[in-house]
Amino acid sequence: MLQQNEIQQRYNHLQQTISEAQKECRSDSDTPNELRDCIEKLARESRQAQSVMQSNDQQRITECVDSLEAMGDEAKRVSRSASHMPAHLEAMVTRVHSELSDFKHKLH
Repeated sequence: MLQQNEIQQRYNHLQQTISEAQKECRSDSDTPNELRDCIEKLARESRQAQSVMQSNDQQRITECVDSLEAMGDEAKRVSRSASHMPAHLEAMVTRVHSELSDFKHKLH
C-alpha cells in the first residue's frame, strides 16, 4: 500500500506526463481526433482528481486511479487501431498508459 506522500508524488508525475501528451496531441496536426478527445478527457479527469488524491480515503483514490487507467486503456486502444499514428504520439500514449497501470497496481 502506498503512503499518502507517495500517492501525491505519483499523481504529480502522472499529471505532468498527461499534460505532455495533451500538448503533443494539440500541436501535431496528424493526431487522430478520437485520440485527441481521449487525451483531453483524461487530462480533464486527472485535474478533477486532485482533491481525491489529497484525501486520505484509500477507496476513493483507488477508484479514481482505476477510472483514469480505464481511460488510458481507451487511449492506447485508439492509438493502436488508428490507420495513421505518428510514432512519437504512440510512444507518449504508451507512456501515459504504463504510468497509470503501474499506479493502479501499486494501489491494489
